[in-house]
Amino acid sequence: MFFLLQAAGKQSSPSGMLSMLLPFILMFVVMYFLILRPQKRKEKARKALLSRVKKNDRVVTAGGIHGLITSVRENEVILRVDDAKDVKIKVDRSAIATVLEVSHDDEAVEESEKPKEIAKESKETK
Repeated sequence: MFFLLQAAGKQSSPSGMLSMLLPFILMFVVMYFLILRPQKRKEKARKALLSRVKKNDRVVTAGGIHGLITSVRENEVILRVDDAKDVKIKVDRSAIATVLEVSHDDEAVEESEKPKEIAKESKETK
């Protein structure tokens, strides 16, 4: 019995400890690149989407309600659901799932920026 305890004591070395921890380290690295990193990207994109929401944007809420934004406050948005009856709903800003159409004011700004970007790219390629 004493012989078995001595043999077990000799096997525990620093390289043996590293070989035991290596699968756990590899598993964490794989989880980071496959799960955690893409989730952080999605979260950043969602925050950017919610911060760019403006008046006259067409949106869909998480509950599936389609509407036009009539007012934007810090944490809430007022949607006009029906034009004929002037039905308005107050929803939390985080309830917005997607933006279908961006207001025309925002598109005019983006169009004025595009030629500058194209000009910069063409200068870089020459």
